[in-house]
Amino acid sequence: MQNENFQRAEAALCGQAPQMIEDLAGLIAIDTSFPPGAGYDVFANHVTALLAPLGFETEYVNVPNELWSNQGSHGARTNVIARRANGAPTHCIYFHVDTVPPGDGWSVPPLQLTQRDNQLFGRGTADMKGTIAATLAAIRALDHCQLEYGFNPVLLFCTDEEGGLYPGIRYLAETQRVDGPILCLNGQALPRIWAGCFGSLDLRLRFFGRATHSGDPGNGVNAIEQALPILAALQALKSDVETRVSALPPPPVSAGGPLHARLTLTMARGGAKGSSLPAVFEVNINRRYLPEEHSEAVIEEIQKCVSDAAAKTRLVDWNWDIEGHLAPVTDPDGDTYWPRWVAALSQGFGWPRDDFRVWGSSTSSDMGWAQMTGHKEILLGGLSRPDRNVHAADEHTTTDDLMGLARSLMFYLAKDFTQTADLKTHKN
Repeated sequence: MQNENFQRAEAALCGQAPQMIEDLAGLIAIDTSFPPGAGYDVFANHVTALLAPLGFETEYVNVPNELWSNQGSHGARTNVIARRANGAPTHCIYFHVDTVPPGDGWSVPPLQLTQRDNQLFGRGTADMKGTIAATLAAIRALDHCQLEYGFNPVLLFCTDEEGGLYPGIRYLAETQRVDGPILCLNGQALPRIWAGCFGSLDLRLRFFGRATHSGDPGNGVNAIEQALPILAALQALKSDVETRVSALPPPPVSAGGPLHARLTLTMARGGAKGSSLPAVFEVNINRRYLPEEHSEAVIEEIQKCVSDAAAKTRLVDWNWDIEGHLAPVTDPDGDTYWPRWVAALSQGFGWPRDDFRVWGSSTSSDMGWAQMTGHKEILLGGLSRPDRNVHAADEHTTTDDLMGLARSLMFYLAKDFTQTADLKTHKN
């Protein structure tokens, strides 16, 4: 970007700061926590109202009920595609609109934006409603300065990323509604080049016994007690699973250690009262699987473990369901768009080019489903950092990171932004 245009755009963006905070407050106030994901339609109407003054037209796309429905979810799965014509090549910018539930332990109201100096607290500030506010600020600044776009941004507001059975981006990609490259803003505010990430499977196991009075068990079958050997077998499997390592380059915080597969018991529920034997015991398992593994083999391994152990108990029956699935992401960094994005991040956040590193993670992304439809090179940015309490109490971002991301987006989208020659071989 030429110096004069840079100065005008910077000034316009700084003037957007109060509006960016106001936008974020409105986004945080809408409860889109998953599960259950019941607020998507309200959120869709809200972003439509924010985008209309910027000339965007919105299309609502609902994921069919039979694809995503399970016991923990309800409400329409309303995804939003926002477009406007400017003659430039299409470039999708992705957001997931769901958050994890607020949870306990907050020092501030989780669904109300709270500002302490330059810190902004609330569920979704970092993951990832703050990125929506930053994107709107960048577009307003470019429009205010009447700068020509190098890309025509198509904004994708997608459902059920937080462990959903059929995430919105999967449905949009599989129904050929995603055009051009994808910039995913569900990442970190760090000088990172994305190497990919693990897949994630959420499985719910249900064990069935026979209820009776606890003082006279008779022919009763205690579902919890009979499931204990199965839990022990799963713990043994966990020990084996977590010896498996990926070839993905690990993040700097791992101090060079490899990324391991994970098997985690995340929920256990059963029983109604102290005087009754529980007839049903439910267990949720999260399995983070390596890109080198296959989901079918992962599921089969768990099924066999449970089946073998259950055969040695008095359980009446057991069954299982897939509650959520995110496919792994492999080799998303390429030479077509990543060099320009790295240059924009470097300029926007002030990170020296030499600070950028290539790494993967054992966290997961719904971008794996987009890759399966042919979108191989996927850019990554965002607002998460290790100390921002993402998925925990007092999640927050900062005004500095909001502005850094907004500047990066502004540079990336502007036609006259130029990247330096040394970024051509960004993998070096």
